[in-house]
Amino acid sequence: MEAVFTAVAVGFEAVGAAAMIVGFVVALVLGARSPARHEGGQAAFTTLRTTLGAAILLGLEVLVAADLIRTITSKPSLEDAAILGMIVLIRTILSVSIQIEIEGTLPWRRALLRSGGQMVGDALARDRAAQQASRAAGPAPDPRAP
Repeated sequence: MEAVFTAVAVGFEAVGAAAMIVGFVVALVLGARSPARHEGGQAAFTTLRTTLGAAILLGLEVLVAADLIRTITSKPSLEDAAILGMIVLIRTILSVSIQIEIEGTLPWRRALLRSGGQMVGDALARDRAAQQASRAAGPAPDPRAP
């Protein structure tokens, strides 16, 4: 039974790391596409920062879950409990600070609860809508043309 919980915890850790890696790639792609749509550098930076922060937030949430699952497999000791508590505390503080940075407000003051995954989904939806709008508008005029 211990091997099963260890495997599940390792799986959660892999998912958490993958969420951050995939989120990083998605953030780079979305950030690079903003200037291509003539949205400007500020929009690209904001998109990159928000999407990357959301991906890190999602990954941290999954890693905290992995730590909690790992406690099931460990032999209970005061030292292990203290180490786990510190890891969870650090990751929670990081999550809250990233969430405040992204949203500009305290998490408990938000009207709608949003997870890291929902924020990445929102960024993808905004990108899809902007892409459709730019297709509908046609190609941008060349500023160098006479």
